[in-house]
Amino acid sequence: MLTRDQALDALKTIVDPALESDVYSLGLVRNLDVSDGRVSGELLVHRSAEASAELASKAQDALKNSGAESAELTLTTVASDGPTMDDKGGIPGVKNIIPIASGKGGVGKSTVSANLAVALQQTGARVGILDADVYGPSIPRILGATEPPTQGGRGMIPVQVHGLPMISTGFFIRKDQAVVWRGPMLAKMVDQLINQVEWGELDYLLLDLPPGTGDVQLTLCQRVALSGAVIVTTPQPVAVDIAEKAIIMFNQLKTPVVGVVENMSYYESRKTGERELIFGSGGAEILSKQWNVPVLGKIPLATTVRETADSGKPIVLEDPEAPAAKAFQNAAARLIGEIQLRNASAEKPVEISF
Repeated sequence: MLTRDQALDALKTIVDPALESDVYSLGLVRNLDVSDGRVSGELLVHRSAEASAELASKAQDALKNSGAESAELTLTTVASDGPTMDDKGGIPGVKNIIPIASGKGGVGKSTVSANLAVALQQTGARVGILDADVYGPSIPRILGATEPPTQGGRGMIPVQVHGLPMISTGFFIRKDQAVVWRGPMLAKMVDQLINQVEWGELDYLLLDLPPGTGDVQLTLCQRVALSGAVIVTTPQPVAVDIAEKAIIMFNQLKTPVVGVVENMSYYESRKTGERELIFGSGGAEILSKQWNVPVLGKIPLATTVRETADSGKPIVLEDPEAPAAKAFQNAAARLIGEIQLRNASAEKPVEISF
């Protein structure tokens, strides 16, 4: 007959490859019950249905191999809650707020943000995106949004595009107008986008930040409890040097950096399949080693990524089987894992009752 210790030992052998830890230690097993050799319970999942089903199957097999006559684990898709801090606020209904930063412009940060948002959504998560790049808002074009947000009872209602709620500073700035604002005006804009928008229930809200380490970043880090920042760079040393400044900024502001995405990592010829390192190589690894942050993914330089972004339907939606789309999807899965690990590290494993 299966004992409590045997069941726990069995679950501790099942490691989620995205989270790089076992399902018990991460608190992913709930409501487990053992009666007359039969085991039932709930497995909390954060990834695609296929990968989660495989994980549940392994857990069930481990329990059976440990002596259970039968084992059934129900899959429940959830996202863990991000940090709550006494001196910082959150957004009602939003579990995790994730800024996407680069330090330097021109590295494709907004394209990465949009595709990561869609890739996260494809895992079953509820995702929103806030375009806070006041100097060059491009998320509306990349996602193909044409209608402005509307006014709700408690604030602005985000535009729904490809199933994503989205707000952009571009909706409030005329195309023939340049943003020449001092710090207080930028801070007020950020505060309105955070606190005067009806985001609803979201697992992840991605914030596409402007380049640099200025007032927008400072306001966000000081006023909002952030789950962790993502840094976008290219392999080029010039981009890596500036991306490092962004990491230093987040460290100074006590905001964790959960990973680096290397965009334009390589060019692969559609005719020959040959790869060319147009911007060099190893940039993400340099940041990873220097600052002890994981590389979430490497995105190829592809004409289709540019074409789909310009047409308003990101590559992850337009051609989900393309190599670049797969790279974004893998980066999103790794991002979920890193966020989950950071959130779980602040909590003790959930005790399982029998």
